Amino acid sequence: MNRRLVLFSAVTAVFIAAGPLPLTSARADEPQSAGDVRAAMRKLWEDHITYTRNYIISALAGLPGSDEVAKRLLRNQDDIGDAVKPYYGDAAGQKLAMLLKDHIKIATDVVKAAKSGSKNKLAAARKKWTGNADDIAIFLSKANSNWSEQDLKEMLHKHLELTTGEVVGRLKKDWAADIKSYDEGHVHMLKFADMLTDGIAKQFPDKFNG
Repeated sequence: MNRRLVLFSAVTAVFIAAGPLPLTSARADEPQSAGDVRAAMRKLWEDHITYTRNYIISALAGLPGSDEVAKRLLRNQDDIGDAVKPYYGDAAGQKLAMLLKDHIKIATDVVKAAKSGSKNKLAAARKKWTGNADDIAIFLSKANSNWSEQDLKEMLHKHLELTTGEVVGRLKKDWAADIKSYDEGHVHMLKFADMLTDGIAKQFPDKFNG
């Protein structure tokens, strides 16, 4: 059985069993403010890019706190997984967190490969990174028909492109390019977070109060 079919079967089983609950910590039977949910989702994904950037800076410079930054970055992926559990169940949240942790682990390989100067290693790491992004897109699109698989892939691929731009910019000491990639990546990540929130709101309109 190919990887996509296995992934689809697992996702289908998880989401058929799951029931809709709010993203925030409020009671499940209380409608949530769309603005509050949007803000919470944005915070999670801002943490994602912020600690990713912190790791890039720390790792490329060989700073002693790199491992601690990596731990905090991985914790963010658990936070994102926890955020969708009230809607889609514990198994789905854990699966998403696992995919996102793979995303981060591969990102560290991308940083190491770029730092080594090996084009072959960098190309291999980036190919693996793109495959993981596609797996995340497939997983999410099966959870919510409002999240187009193609749109998710395009958004996630752009995220990888901009993050790679930060790494390359710093390695070349092209600080303007590095900053530009981060600024564009920040705006892009907010759009991605809003896309997720909008999809949840459309799927569970009775759970929102405006």
